[in-house]
Amino acid sequence: MPNQPDFEFRTAAACTYDNNNPRCVEVATNVPGTVAVRSSGTGRTVEFTTGEWTDFLAGAKLGEFDVTA
Repeated sequence: MPNQPDFEFRTAAACTYDNNNPRCVEVATNVPGTVAVRSSGTGRTVEFTTGEWTDFLAGAKLGEFDVTA
């Protein structure tokens, strides 16, 4: 099993962390070519290429994932 990179996660300033109900999304961009996204509640991590992440952010900024639309 290959070594897992040491991701350095950060949480958005808009997230208000509550120890009793941790629901923040954390992102790490310190590993070249990889963006890791993790749930602070479960600790589960999903990895994307930088291209996939760039495409996702572009779509989010255009409202493509707006659940209220």
